[in-house]
Amino acid sequence: MNAELHPLHRRAFLRNTALAGLGMAVSGPLLADQNEPLKGYRGPHVILIRWGGGTRRRESIDPRHTLSPYLCHELIPRGVLYPQMEIAQFEGLNTSHGEGTLNLITGKYDRYKDAAAYRPELHGKFLGARFEAKVPTLFEYLRESYDVPDHQALIINGEDRADEEFYNFSNHHLFGVKYRSQTLSLRRYKTWLLREKLRAGAIPADDIEKQQKELAKLEELDYRVTRETGQGAAIDAFWSRWRGYYGDSGLVNPRGDRLLTELALRAIKELRPRLLMVNYQDCDYVHWGFLDHYTRAVGIMDEGVRALVTAVEADPEYRDNTVFALVPDCGRDDNPFVDVPCQHHFGSRSAHEIFALFWGTGVGKGRVIRGLRDQTSIATTIGALMKVRPSYAEGGVLEEVFA
Repeated sequence: MNAELHPLHRRAFLRNTALAGLGMAVSGPLLADQNEPLKGYRGPHVILIRWGGGTRRRESIDPRHTLSPYLCHELIPRGVLYPQMEIAQFEGLNTSHGEGTLNLITGKYDRYKDAAAYRPELHGKFLGARFEAKVPTLFEYLRESYDVPDHQALIINGEDRADEEFYNFSNHHLFGVKYRSQTLSLRRYKTWLLREKLRAGAIPADDIEKQQKELAKLEELDYRVTRETGQGAAIDAFWSRWRGYYGDSGLVNPRGDRLLTELALRAIKELRPRLLMVNYQDCDYVHWGFLDHYTRAVGIMDEGVRALVTAVEADPEYRDNTVFALVPDCGRDDNPFVDVPCQHHFGSRSAHEIFALFWGTGVGKGRVIRGLRDQTSIATTIGALMKVRPSYAEGGVLEEVFA
């Protein structure tokens, strides 16, 4: 395989050959017997970390400038690094957070529009990014193939990313809500808490109407799911324990990306996810105009990843049966002539430049793979690790990941 070819030129070849080359069993609704009972999942736990809010290689994997020493000096020697991964460049493809997240979990690029473009009743908003995946996500492929409950296919989201709250399932007619994942976020907790308070009659009579309107607004985040569905008993119990520990005020629990780390740590302990995605986001606060919002956030993510690895290594079920994948959603500009540093909306070359690191059970160690690789390869590679076939993904398997 010629590693110097641009990923877009290699994609058709990779899509047709890479999975077969790894000897993967074919699965998916187009080929599976729908009357055959699903089998239990026996593969590794996978934790996908969106090194997020847009992060450059310089502050991440460059040892001369890194602000994430744990990632750069401890994790890279333990895994397989792709320092020249890219987001493809073509007209209409944005380098931003929602698009990058969907690239990672679908393995397919698309030109997304806010859902209100198709559903006027949702009321469009400026820079709206309520995107609906048109092809299945990794979570759907996993749950379609194996008997994995939805609370063990988890996305951890930040409180300021309301548009990302419903990436739980695609609108593909063969997949969709039946195979959805679940989300843990502060917004989900607030929704659960408000329902609980209304149910228990714990809200003063003169405030009930106002709180009912607030609940309806929060529930709109799940506009593709009926309000009665909720998140299920396991997630309800999770939030009940969270409330018992942190209370109702929101003034006690961590915030920002530290909150995501805490949610992920508790999820591993209490919900035992098979596939977990942590969508770090604080780097994006650089849009407020201060570079240290970005640089400090890189360090906070690094601390969070250390905590996640420590928790996995201390857990007998996860210790020798977990694979981590760490990938930015997008890169960032390095343009000294703009008022706000580290943008990513201009579509510059550096906004398309990312990287990927895999480490854990069955993954090679201390390997740096040169040559261009494509962001859509993440979904296909995770599919190979979990023995599911992302049938609609475009990227090829990153064969070097496998020891």
